[in-house]
Amino acid sequence: MDHPDPGPSGPVEVFLGMSSDAAGAGSGLPDLPDIDDRLVEPETPYEMYDGELVRVPPSDPPHAERQLQLGALIEAHTGLGFEAASDLLTRTSRIDDIAPDVSVYPAARDPRTGRRQLEQLAVEVVSTQSLANAARKAAKLTGRGVRRVFAIDVERSRALEWSAALGSWSMLDATGHITDPALEVPLPIAAVIHSAKADDAVARALAAKRNPVIEAIRAESRAEGVAEGKAEAVVALLAIRGVSLERVERDRILGERDLARLERWLARAISCVSVAELLADP
Repeated sequence: MDHPDPGPSGPVEVFLGMSSDAAGAGSGLPDLPDIDDRLVEPETPYEMYDGELVRVPPSDPPHAERQLQLGALIEAHTGLGFEAASDLLTRTSRIDDIAPDVSVYPAARDPRTGRRQLEQLAVEVVSTQSLANAARKAAKLTGRGVRRVFAIDVERSRALEWSAALGSWSMLDATGHITDPALEVPLPIAAVIHSAKADDAVARALAAKRNPVIEAIRAESRAEGVAEGKAEAVVALLAIRGVSLERVERDRILGERDLARLERWLARAISCVSVAELLADP
């Protein structure tokens, strides 16, 4: 078991001590501590497994890169009424306090306790060597009530889901999707596995969720198309009527994007005798 390096004033405190619930582990009591009742100090690189303090070291590429991409990907797909979080500590038992790489949990507070609700989904980014450790964590999470736990195996480019019934991992079809009530739109497994496809999947998910920024861009594109059509109609009408246009005048009309001004020009193009009359303010 690793321990924190001592600082100038002594060791950094990371272990909060066993609560009365933790001390009663194995007593057969059906009640469990709250998921946010900590055994380890938050914001420190430690978790608690079976009452043992375990140091969780920082990651190197590609694990760290995939974890960042995965967080953005899942956040984009998370449904209304749910939140996504990274490295969120969850008390799974009286003697365990662990943090999945990514968690998805209800945004609403637990009506009984007024505190956070248990996550619905949990995801771990793993290497082949750490898959067994991820299984240990998955068993504890599902034992607490987390509905689904996934592992993303970076080295072998595969995604797996934990089966509590079988006590083992099941490989997911790389061409399939993860569909779940906690997700607004299905999560493509290929994007989870391959970083090159993650950006496209995020964009599609935001579009499907009618993200305000995406919707604003769509509205701007539609307005741009309408303006282009009206400007071209003004130029065509003038040509039909034999009203000549200098290049600079033509460029000004085709470059106009104010719909109200284009409407005025279109009405004037029916009867104006010169471009000066067409373009006169107001």
